[in-house]
This record gives sequence, structure tokens and C-alpha cells, in this order.
Amino acid sequence: MGTGKRSLLTAAVTVVCAVTVLAAAPGTAFADPAPTPTSDPASPTVPTPPPSKDLEEIRLKLDALYHDAAVATDAYNAAEEKAEKQSAEIVELAKRIVKGKKRLDELKDRAGAAARAQYRTGGLPPEAQLMLSDDPRQFLDGSGRILQGERATKHVMGEMTRTQQDLEQYAADASTQWRKLEANRKEKATAKKKIRKRIAAAEKLESELEQEEKERLAKLEQEAARKAQNAWLGSGILDEIDTEATGQGKRAVAYATAQIGKPYEWGAEGPKSYDCSGLTSQAWATAGAAIPRTSQQQWKQLTRIAVEDMRPGDLIIYFDDASHVGLYVGDGAIVHAPRPGRTVTIAGAGSMPILGVVRPGAETAE
Repeated sequence: MGTGKRSLLTAAVTVVCAVTVLAAAPGTAFADPAPTPTSDPASPTVPTPPPSKDLEEIRLKLDALYHDAAVATDAYNAAEEKAEKQSAEIVELAKRIVKGKKRLDELKDRAGAAARAQYRTGGLPPEAQLMLSDDPRQFLDGSGRILQGERATKHVMGEMTRTQQDLEQYAADASTQWRKLEANRKEKATAKKKIRKRIAAAEKLESELEQEEKERLAKLEQEAARKAQNAWLGSGILDEIDTEATGQGKRAVAYATAQIGKPYEWGAEGPKSYDCSGLTSQAWATAGAAIPRTSQQQWKQLTRIAVEDMRPGDLIIYFDDASHVGLYVGDGAIVHAPRPGRTVTIAGAGSMPILGVVRPGAETAE
């Protein structure tokens, strides 16, 4: 990003990142595990009681629990999105069925009227009645009307058949969508149960720590994130990144950074709380681009960009299973919703293992 072209927002982010040494907040989830501290054999041995808890082991366990919760949250959000679409399709099919039945009733009335007219003429077909006419002009005029009547009758019968077939297809489609909806409801329930179970286990583990242990654990989390970020920056990656944000990208960054301090809540899309992909999808919706709801679908469906080509507003997808996402704000930082118990915050873009970068929108850089 050019020195003279940095926006006020990017400058503010730079200050925040400098103060925090581009480390994740104490609650940043999913950071690369730091090596387990080992004692130096050459150092003097001072007999001390063994710690009641291995905090590094606890940190790794918490990371695993919250990671599993994030994966389940993605599954829940995907099932929720599918259920919404299927519900809308069922409603549309129901409207078509009502309209089709009304049309079928109209066609039946027309067919019935034709049958009643034939009954009033003694049951003789129009051709027979025509042959009994002594008036040549009436005969010729009648011939034309007979042809028109036959065509009209065939049209009515054909339309009745097609309408009936359409109704049968609508009913079959509605039944299929209903079965899918029920399956997605079960998927949602399963994912919801898993999310709650993992979060409860993590919260229980944290609640068993003493205050001093919680502080040490927070430092371990910060240190792991700092090491990962420094390793990422040490690769010289920022030397390659100098692309300006688009208008849409700037709006997405402005929205996401305005949510800083709001709590993480799984399945939430704002405005009071967010999960990771809820934040990024809403940021880009506000910028005028609809993107998939989940981080996994964002990874699958959006345009992939080389890390060295990313610009503010792009989404950085994390972990091999694409279970986390943050919005790049420039200068090696992201804004993201980390995990339960934490708030939307600024973190180092390299503080978690990067899977890749994707780009919403279609604007070119300004």
C-alpha cells in the first residue's frame, strides 16, 4: 500500500497493530501451537512442586475444542442457509399449486359448458347438425365454426392435461423439498448439540483455572500468536503486498472495524454479535456484494487470490478445513470474530495457519 495513499482507517489499524505487536488478542483462537517449554539440563535444579496443570497442554486442548466448535458452527450455518432456501422453494411451489388448481377448475368449467351445450342439441355432434341444414350459407359458416370449436376443445383438453401434469410435478417437488428440509433440520440439531458440547467443555476447562493460571494462559496464547505472526512477516510477505482497496473493499473494512468490541456468538450475523463468517458476509453485504454465509463456502465459491496479491477487503481463510475467516484490513492485520468468550478484534493476519485468500466483489482497485 503506497505511503502517501494510506487511509485514516489503515493508519488507525497500523497504530493498533504496533501497540499489540500484531499479536492476536488474549482470546484469539486457533493460533499455531507454540513448542512446549522444556527445562534446561544445565540450569541449577531447584526442587519445586510440580504444577497442578500443564497450561500449554490446556491451551492446545482449548484450541482443539474451539476449533471443533467452529467446524460445527459452519455445518449449522450451512444447514440453516439450505433450510431457508428450501422453505422459500416450498412456499413458491405451494403458490404454484394453488394457481394451478384454480386454472384447472376454470378449464373444467369450460369443458363442462361444452358438454352441456351438446346435451341441449340432443346429443348430436356438430357435424350431424350441419348436414341437416338446408341453407348453403349456414352450411359454410357452420363448417368454419365447427373447425374452430374442435380446435378450441382440443386446446382446452390439452391445457387441462398439461395443468394436471404440472400440479403433479409441483406436488412431487414440494415433497422432495420437504424431505430435504427435514434432513437439514436434523443436521442443524446435530451441529447445535456438538457446538454446545464443545463450548461447554472448553468453558469448564477454563473455569477450573486459578486467576494466575488464566493470566499465564493468556500470555501463552499471545506468545503463540506473536511467533506465528513474526514468522509470517519474516517471510517478507508485506514487501509484495501493495495493492489499494476498491471502493467496495473500503466499505467492507469500514463496516467490519466498526464492529470491534462486539461479542462472538455462534450462528450470529449481527448487528449485536457475530461469528467469524457472519462478520465477513455482513461486511460485504453492506458493501454491496452478496457472498456465501460460511467460511467453507466462501473458500469454495469466491475467487482465489495469491497472498502477495491481496488487498484490504479480501478474506483470509484459515486452517486446512477452512473453518475460520478474517477480513484483511491492510498492514499485515485482519479484523475477525475469534471464538466464544471473545469479541471482534484486530489480529495479525499470520497469527493462524493460512489456507488461502479469496476476493468478493468485482471492482478493480482504485
